Amino acid sequence: MSLFWIVIRQLAEIEAMAMSKKVITREEWEKKLNDVKIRKEDMNKLVMNFLVTEGYVDAAEKFRMESGTEPDIDLATITDRMAVKKAVQCGNVEDAIEKVNDLNPEILDTNPQLFFHLQQQRLIELIRNGKVEEALEFAQEELAPRGEENQSFLEELERTVALLAFEDVSNCPVGDLLDISQRLKTASEVNAAILTSQSHEKDPKLPSLLKMLLWAQNQLDEKAAYPRINDLATATLEDPAI
Repeated sequence: MSLFWIVIRQLAEIEAMAMSKKVITREEWEKKLNDVKIRKEDMNKLVMNFLVTEGYVDAAEKFRMESGTEPDIDLATITDRMAVKKAVQCGNVEDAIEKVNDLNPEILDTNPQLFFHLQQQRLIELIRNGKVEEALEFAQEELAPRGEENQSFLEELERTVALLAFEDVSNCPVGDLLDISQRLKTASEVNAAILTSQSHEKDPKLPSLLKMLLWAQNQLDEKAAYPRINDLATATLEDPAI
């Protein structure tokens, strides 16, 4: 059999499989969804988990009062954690390090990678502010010794110091280090470390559940046509194209 006819046959088989997909109507699908019983308490815990992890302390307190759902950590610690995160996001790294140590000195003592990234961010801020001599001195005294002990640290240090070689950082191959996204990345790493030290998940559960929903829909797409959620923001069921 020629390759042409093999391809034609395969295409015909695929088309037949597609046509043989089970079609689930909106009425049938909504009935299946209604048969799934989820306790309101579990939904409330999911919401509280998101508010606590993301640091919405005022919303978490209000939700606690309205729903009676107790958070699994002291809400007062959220304010301290958000102060650290905000300090990094604003470029005040020294202040952030002091605040972390006030919360729990073991966080940085037991996490050399996090401490290096905070020191790296300090170096970036010195370069951003045009303090070249101070930046070189800081890199040599604080970061170079750590680079000698860790190859990945050394590579990151070399990449950061390379910023000093360019007058126009907009055309610099490592210019992304000066983007706000770099601050946000470091702030998120600190936030996760503080949460871990408080025996709390470093990531909220809700986004993970949404990813699982998308994965499940993709798997089901191969077997059936059904009302699908395409817009997670509205969670509106859209009828299948038949």
